[in-house]
Amino acid sequence: MSISFNQNLLKSFSAVIAGFFFIYVGVLHFIDTAWFEPIVPPIFGSATFWVLASGVAEIAIGIGLLAPKTRENAGYASALLLIAVYPANLYMWIYNIELGDGSSLTPIGHVIRLCLQVLGVIISLWIAGGIAKIKADNP
Repeated sequence: MSISFNQNLLKSFSAVIAGFFFIYVGVLHFIDTAWFEPIVPPIFGSATFWVLASGVAEIAIGIGLLAPKTRENAGYASALLLIAVYPANLYMWIYNIELGDGSSLTPIGHVIRLCLQVLGVIISLWIAGGIAKIKADNP
């Protein structure tokens, strides 16, 4: 019983931290659109549109993670969003694209970012309960 309680508490705490993180990053997409625009692959078209659209998605997901009633769906949505935005990170890595302020990541920085992105997907699925469901379906 206490393990379940502690896990639920940890899951709720993680969802709240992730929720505020998504809201914060989403707001940054509106405050400094030009900072994000260079990493949108040209094949997607209007960089401004994609920066703003992903900002809206991040804010909505963040709010969803904060509310217990929407947390499961928001967890799945955050996993999907982290996967969906990775092409921008990959484009930045392959072509050594600088962000809007002229900064860029080192090769090790890109590997760390990839690992954090994968970890973010795993945590998102855990928050959603998807990892527990996969274990339950495969005894």
